[in-house]
Amino acid sequence: MLYKAVILIGGPQKGTRFRPLSLEFPKPLFPVAGFPIIHHHIEACSKVPDLLEILVIGFYQPSEALNRFLTSSQRESNINIRYLQEYTSLGTAGGLYHFRDQILSGQPDGFFVFNGDLCCKFPLAEMLEFHNQRTNGQHFTLLATEAPKSQSLNYGCLVKDPETHEVLHYVEKPQTFVSSIINCGLYLFTPEIFEHISTVFKENQAEIFNGDSFSSNRDTIRLEQDIFSPLAGTGKLFVYNCEDLMWSQIKSAGSAIYANRLYLGLYHDTHPERLAKNDENGPHIVGDVFIHATARVDATATLGPNVTIGAGVIIGPGVRVRESIILEGASLQDHCCILHSIVGWNSVVGAWSRVEGTPKGPNPNDKFAKMDSDNLFDDHGKLTPSITILGSNVSIPAEVIILNAIILPDKEIRGTFKNQILL
Repeated sequence: MLYKAVILIGGPQKGTRFRPLSLEFPKPLFPVAGFPIIHHHIEACSKVPDLLEILVIGFYQPSEALNRFLTSSQRESNINIRYLQEYTSLGTAGGLYHFRDQILSGQPDGFFVFNGDLCCKFPLAEMLEFHNQRTNGQHFTLLATEAPKSQSLNYGCLVKDPETHEVLHYVEKPQTFVSSIINCGLYLFTPEIFEHISTVFKENQAEIFNGDSFSSNRDTIRLEQDIFSPLAGTGKLFVYNCEDLMWSQIKSAGSAIYANRLYLGLYHDTHPERLAKNDENGPHIVGDVFIHATARVDATATLGPNVTIGAGVIIGPGVRVRESIILEGASLQDHCCILHSIVGWNSVVGAWSRVEGTPKGPNPNDKFAKMDSDNLFDDHGKLTPSITILGSNVSIPAEVIILNAIILPDKEIRGTFKNQILL
């Protein structure tokens, strides 16, 4: 059987909680565990037998960075990869429908659809096996996992038949508790899905023609609200439920740090060669650490756990880095300390300075707890303590403290700052 894969990456008007990291760089290309976010999607797809091609759909303008990434990914995976640009934001189903001819070319038997900001182990082989065990042949499968009752309201919730695994009821971000089973944003569709999307599209166009709607976004069709909710209970929609799936969305800088931790942990099984090891001539490694081959790290530095060091990074003597991402070209000078932070491209942290954020992660006492994407400000208008972010080309002087702060690109800091956004 032949399959394709579609990765939905949205566009520049999204990802506002990811700023300032997304100001100059498309969020889907932000490096997590040493590689762009959607690299992990593509890598998982490359292990699916008989995969015809991978289509990346979004409304980012084609750029040198995006083209370079797709070209290198195609070469490494040996799978054809194409970028299809929407003329505007069409929604999770609208983009699929707009490019349906490209998706169906080559007559695939089915296709995976990924949300571009999800992070997990991607159980594609298991989903395929589960999908092919269904009997009607014209059905759709979504990946789900468990969440605590309080957190489930933040996601798409579904009720399933315990024996057949059919989805009986689906509600996106319900107002009251529906179920602890949540949608993970990964689907396996057959071509028949376009018949259901077409029905919604025609209804939307009829509303415009009849003057019932003056909305400018009637081309937007959402898989979750417009497709899954009506399909529930019709015998067409099934759920592959992984209760203990390590899963997260990458909505904010704090969630990027958590995703970095998850992917580094997965490398033990998938790519152990990517994890740094202790040796006599290298830095002291604690836990899971990724160091790019071009980075220069002093042997007296201590890195980890859960640290990613990007290309061309320079780390001086006595530096301590923990639970952080250090992006390409950054320089960490002697004896500085980086904790729960993201240091931007080509930024410099001076000697003996301390850059620290507030740790973010799921409740360790609940095995089903998910990473919360907190609002930037609390109810009183104050900055919510979270991961510290240094934008690109930020310069931090020696012997200062930067705590729970967000610093926009191209800033030269003069002193200590805490709990502030520096514009």
